[in-house]
Amino acid sequence: MFSHIMLGADDLDASKKFYDATLAALGHPAGMKDDKGRAFWMTPTGIFSVSIPINGEAACHANGGTIGFAAASPEQADAWHAAGIANGGTTCEEPPGVRDGGLGKLYLAYLRDPAGNKLCALHRMG
Repeated sequence: MFSHIMLGADDLDASKKFYDATLAALGHPAGMKDDKGRAFWMTPTGIFSVSIPINGEAACHANGGTIGFAAASPEQADAWHAAGIANGGTTCEEPPGVRDGGLGKLYLAYLRDPAGNKLCALHRMG
């Protein structure tokens, strides 16, 4: 459904460090920077990126918005969460764990990146 997701960040070096670590925990290689300093993580199914806002204003996070990353297992989601905390992220929501709701059992781990964007690692339980 999606071709790419781009988030705004004021400190691209801090964001790249954070996303290199958290996405590595999910099995993805380090991101690449372009000539404008934007960072991109390419996968066969889409692109994730961070950029300084092109309008020159400060980056801000979407109130009510969450970017979700697929995790292959609860352990991978926990590794993602730990890598995020160790690289400038902050925990938010409930601690990582199983949530049982209308979409079935999900293992969820939430973080905010260094720019304040809300993120989630999600594993659908069998």
